[in-house]
Amino acid sequence: MSKQTSSARDRILTAANKLFYAEGIRAVSLDNIAEKAGITKKTVYYHFKSKDDLIEAYLASRDQPNLALYRKWFAEAEGELPDKVAAIFYQIAISARHPKWKGCGFLRTAAELANMPGHPAMKVGAAHKKKFEAWLEDEFSTRGLEAAAALSRHVVLLLDGAFSTILVHRDAEYAEAAGEAAKALVAGAVNRSGAVS
Repeated sequence: MSKQTSSARDRILTAANKLFYAEGIRAVSLDNIAEKAGITKKTVYYHFKSKDDLIEAYLASRDQPNLALYRKWFAEAEGELPDKVAAIFYQIAISARHPKWKGCGFLRTAAELANMPGHPAMKVGAAHKKKFEAWLEDEFSTRGLEAAAALSRHVVLLLDGAFSTILVHRDAEYAEAAGEAAKALVAGAVNRSGAVS
């Protein structure tokens, strides 16, 4: 693939990321994306066979950067394991206070595609959520916590619940409250397991 071709594809994905996240996947047309990317609609179709293909690529492009950000927040947080888990929620609260924050792109896309469970983007979103859950489970297991799989699932439920509730109420304090609940869950697990946090 030539540098120019790669550049056009990157511009399309950058435009799709901005527009889909800001306005939603149904509200944004391929014409909007072509205009934002500074290319023709024909060029969009050269790189992506359909809008559904582009929606899938949009979510796939968010996967690793989002996971890396969670890992960074966790690693850089001071304190023991419960504090590190809570830090993810506190960082989300900080992000949610930004005027351009629109919530979790994976959950918002899933909501828009709820009647299309077989859509490729739904599979990308589900895989992303499972990767986060598996990473948490690994962090818990490595530290000797019992029932690490159940604990990671509980934290994911709190996290996704916080994302949803913040969007409903436009109040980032819900992420902080969910973070306190996650911290208490993890602290209880550490105490029961006698694990090193």
